[in-house]
Amino acid sequence: MSKKKKEGEASEQKGQDPIDETVIDAQADNTSENELAELKDKYLRLFAEFDNYKKRTARERLDLIRTAAEDLVTKLLPVLDDFDRAKKNADDSSSSETFSEGVALVYQKLHHVLESKGLEAMDTEEKEFDPELHEAITKIPAPEAKLKGKIIDHIEKGYYLNDKIIRHAKVIIGE
Repeated sequence: MSKKKKEGEASEQKGQDPIDETVIDAQADNTSENELAELKDKYLRLFAEFDNYKKRTARERLDLIRTAAEDLVTKLLPVLDDFDRAKKNADDSSSSETFSEGVALVYQKLHHVLESKGLEAMDTEEKEFDPELHEAITKIPAPEAKLKGKIIDHIEKGYYLNDKIIRHAKVIIGE
């Protein structure tokens, strides 16, 4: 019986060996397919991440180029304000001061150069007060009922640089 038992075990082992090999081969194929799919997924994710990085840096570079002059333009705004006040004073008929032709040309050139860089003055004439655009300095009684809650006068102009607010307008509001 021990001989038969040994033969039975041997035949079972022989029968199991080919089955085990096919199972192992199938598992190995399955494992390599899983690894391949995993590597493809990692590659696609890495490629997408790199593409997003390129797009983001290109956008940041364009934004930097568009606003590179912001610091300089912001520092030139008081000069522009002084020119505006001098021109307004010279245009006043009761004033004895004049705005010479040369100074007027310099004023126009400065204005033109800043506009070409994207500077744009805010329009505040009788507009509704918007706290996101305007800074209220004071409120005065409105001369007309239609001017209540609207801007009556401006103390300092507000400016946009390429559609971005670089200085809020300082205004007087009617109440």
